[in-house]
Amino acid sequence: MNDRTALVTGANKGIGKEIARQLVAEGLTVHVGSRDAERGRRAVQEIGGGARLLVLDVTDADSVATAAAQVERLDVLVNNAGIMVDGRTAPEADLDGFRRTYETNLFGVLAVTNAFLPALRRSAAPRIVNVSSGTGSLTWSADPDHLFAVSAGAGAAYRSSKTALNALTLFYAQTLAPEGFKVNALAPGLRSTDLNARAAASDGDPAEGAAGAVRLALLPDTGPTGGFFSWDGTPAAW
Repeated sequence: MNDRTALVTGANKGIGKEIARQLVAEGLTVHVGSRDAERGRRAVQEIGGGARLLVLDVTDADSVATAAAQVERLDVLVNNAGIMVDGRTAPEADLDGFRRTYETNLFGVLAVTNAFLPALRRSAAPRIVNVSSGTGSLTWSADPDHLFAVSAGAGAAYRSSKTALNALTLFYAQTLAPEGFKVNALAPGLRSTDLNARAAASDGDPAEGAAGAVRLALLPDTGPTGGFFSWDGTPAAW
């Protein structure tokens, strides 16, 4: 066990749980962020080792503040919590679905990152990883030969929230670079999770996508910042 600490939001299941598991295996103490305390406790028991429960609802300001007050120093923040509540195109979608999606996928990242910045600034090598999506790539979505263009604008709320998250990642990276931060976004690939029906039917291993996040979480000082990367470490198109 080393003295590095991490927080993974939405870590009681799916890719987030695998990220927490792999960081624990690397010797970190990992705060398993979970909106539901009981599910979080079960995840912590299953992960074992340096896993620690941190009740955290990224959409609730009081919950974020309470959680941040419990963490004095943080080396790694993985903003993994994300939802997809509406798979429709923009003309078909409703405002409530967009608002709920952005509340978690974008505003939640902003709230959590800012709340935990004091703890991250106490680290000698602070790292922030934002779990995004390849479907948020405007380049790929605009390419008629790419898989994401075939869906013709489906999942507009989720996909645009990840596009916005990519922009936020870049802005954080630019602002925090003088302080030694490395801030990057990850496209983990389609994994077998409960994000949506397509993901649930996938045979993609969440652990494989999680490994990409762990790689970015443990970057050396010579590593990149302000980038968008696929799960295998290759650059993803903005």
